[in-house]
Amino acid sequence: MKLTEIYILGGFLGSGKTTLLQKIVSDEKKSGRQIAILLNELGKVSVDSQAFDNQVPLKEMFDGCICCTIQDKLEAQIQDILTHDLDAIYIETTGAAHPVEVLDAILSPLFATRLQYKGIITVVDMLRWKDRASFSPQIRHLMLEQIQHADLLILNKKDLVSEMEAGQISFEIQHINSSAKLIMTEHSMVGLNAIHGVTLGEKNYSGNSGKKDLQLQTIVHTFKGVISHEKFENWLRSLPDTVYRMKGYIPFSHSQYPHLFQYSYGMPMSIPEVMKMPLNLVIIGESLDRVMIIKQLEDLQTAL
Repeated sequence: MKLTEIYILGGFLGSGKTTLLQKIVSDEKKSGRQIAILLNELGKVSVDSQAFDNQVPLKEMFDGCICCTIQDKLEAQIQDILTHDLDAIYIETTGAAHPVEVLDAILSPLFATRLQYKGIITVVDMLRWKDRASFSPQIRHLMLEQIQHADLLILNKKDLVSEMEAGQISFEIQHINSSAKLIMTEHSMVGLNAIHGVTLGEKNYSGNSGKKDLQLQTIVHTFKGVISHEKFENWLRSLPDTVYRMKGYIPFSHSQYPHLFQYSYGMPMSIPEVMKMPLNLVIIGESLDRVMIIKQLEDLQTAL
């Protein structure tokens, strides 16, 4: 089955995300690939939709952020977009979006096996980063988190800072996230090869400081048979703290239909369904041993 690539465009307000997305849409069209875009606006009206070719499937979500208040709308929009035969979906988040929550919202167990999650592309406004001390601690923390979780960092507006300042900013951001590829640009001019080359960091460590780079991983597992509820709970207790989110449909042996399962920072929740559902489990975290986790889940199915 053909997988649809999915890219998340993040970055603080006014950093150049929409300009980047316009360039991507133009380049993708020239390459002959079929794409769709999804725009998230915090307000009640569209700001950016007129900037895009009306031949490209476009969905908009208003009056909230996909990482918190309108997750259900996002799931419905992606389901609708996937009725098209697409090579890629580009999602432009609001400037206030937190990367972990955005990824959690996107990877629904209903269609996770149809998507190839490519990574987070974060656009950084170099001038705003230079002047970040003028922002509140909450805004500075958000900007830092958007950089930490990026798989590709685009340092934009280099024409608005000096060469010395650009070098200092580049050094600071590489120290925060040494795993992500870093590109300095004006007007978000980035080639399509750099975008398509985005890959998820697996086990990435900083060679200089020894600090773990904060890059998100996703694991999607499809159950082939029923599992023991008790043994599943034992497995949950064995998980590392770097598993942040899980959601999916679990086929417990004691139930005719699967249970909707959700897990957030150590807190599990399970609700029985009343119909058959796709038996996919999505796991989001950092520094996870993918092979070991998949084997453990497979063993749960055989260890009844």
